[in-house]
Amino acid sequence: MSAILPGATLGVLGGGQLGRMFVQAAQQMGYFTAVLDPDPDSPAGRVSHHHIHTDYADIDGLARLAGLAEAITTEFENVPAGALEHLAVARPVSPSADAVAIAQDRIREKAHFVSCGVECAPHAVIETAIQLEAVPDNLLPGILKTARLGYDGKGQRRVADRAALAAAWDEAGNVPCVLEKLLPLDFECSVVLARGADGQMVHFPAQRNLHRDGVLAVTEVHPDSMSATQARRAISAARSIADGLGYVGVLCVEFFVLQDGALLVNEMAPRPHNSGHWSMDACDVSQFELQVRTLAGLPLNPPRQHSVAIMLNLLGDLWFVDGDKPQVPRWADVLALPGTHLHLYGKSEPRPGRKMGHLNITGDDIDAVRGTADFAAALLGLPIPLSE
Repeated sequence: MSAILPGATLGVLGGGQLGRMFVQAAQQMGYFTAVLDPDPDSPAGRVSHHHIHTDYADIDGLARLAGLAEAITTEFENVPAGALEHLAVARPVSPSADAVAIAQDRIREKAHFVSCGVECAPHAVIETAIQLEAVPDNLLPGILKTARLGYDGKGQRRVADRAALAAAWDEAGNVPCVLEKLLPLDFECSVVLARGADGQMVHFPAQRNLHRDGVLAVTEVHPDSMSATQARRAISAARSIADGLGYVGVLCVEFFVLQDGALLVNEMAPRPHNSGHWSMDACDVSQFELQVRTLAGLPLNPPRQHSVAIMLNLLGDLWFVDGDKPQVPRWADVLALPGTHLHLYGKSEPRPGRKMGHLNITGDDIDAVRGTADFAAALLGLPIPLSE
C-alpha cells in the first residue's frame, strides 16, 4: 500500500492505556485519530479527536470508524477478530484478523510456534474428557491455562497431580485448556518488534521481566540483563514467529529462560506491550511510534537505545498503601529523583490491580539506575528489592 501521510486519520479499536499512547504518538506525528470503545470515559477516547461509543461488534460503529480512518489497528488482543475482518473489507487493518485470532487462542498459538520451529514448554491440549485422561504423567506438576481470555495470570492454575488437574478443569467449566509442564525457571524476558507490510522488520533489545502474581512488575533493559547469546536467540525466535504470521504491526513475544539456559517461548501479544514501555524515554523511537509507522506504511528505522532503563508498573494498589481511602502517591518526591519519567493513563478511579501508569527510570549506569529505582519504589510502597 502507499504511505498514509500525516494529516490523515488513523483509527484504533480499544480505548485503554495502550490505545491512549498510540493516539498520543500519532498526534505527535501530525495525524488525526479515531477511537472505538464502548466506555465513554476510556483513556484513549478522552484524548482522541473522535470517540465512537459502541461495542466492538456494532456494525454501525465499525462503519463510522471506517468512514473516519484511513487505516485501523487494535490496542488489545481480545477485540473480536471478526470486527477486524469486517473492517479490512474497507480499510487497511493491522495486525490482521487471523494474527489476532491466533493470539487469542493458546492452542492455535502454540501450534504456530511449533510450525515456526520455536520451542515452547512441553504441553498437552485438553478439550475433552478423553484428552484429560490421556495427559502424560511427565507433564505433572503443571499449569493449566484456559485457551482463551487468559492474561495477566488470569485463567491459570497450578496443578500437582491428576486429581488436582481434573478439579481445575471442572472449575474452569471444562472449556478448552492447555496444560504446561512446570519447569525450573531462571527468569523471563520478551522481545518487542515491528514488521511492515513489505516484510521490513526492526526490534528493540531483549528485555528482562519480573512478574508478581502473574502481572508484569519490572522490566530492565541494559547489556547485563541477560547474556548476548540469550538475547540473540530470543530476537531470532521472535522474528521467526512474526515472519510465519506475515505479521504487520508491533508484536511482543514473551519467553521463559530455564535454569539450564534453555529458551522457551511463552506467548505473544499482537500489540505494544507493558515490557516495551521503557522505549518511550530510553530510545529514539518508541514502540508506539513504530505502531503508527507500520499502520501508515512509513519506513521503519531501527530503534536506538540511548539510556539504561528500568520500568516499574504502577497498579492501583499504590493509592491504598496507607488505608482504604485512596491517597495520591508521592509523585513530587519520585519526580525529584534523577532520570524519572512518570506516565499516568488518565483513568478516573484507582482500584487494586488496575494498571494506572508506569514509571521509567533512565541513566548511563545500571547501578545508579537501580539505586534510583529502589528509592522510587520505597517512596511508592512497592516491594524491594526490585530484582529477582
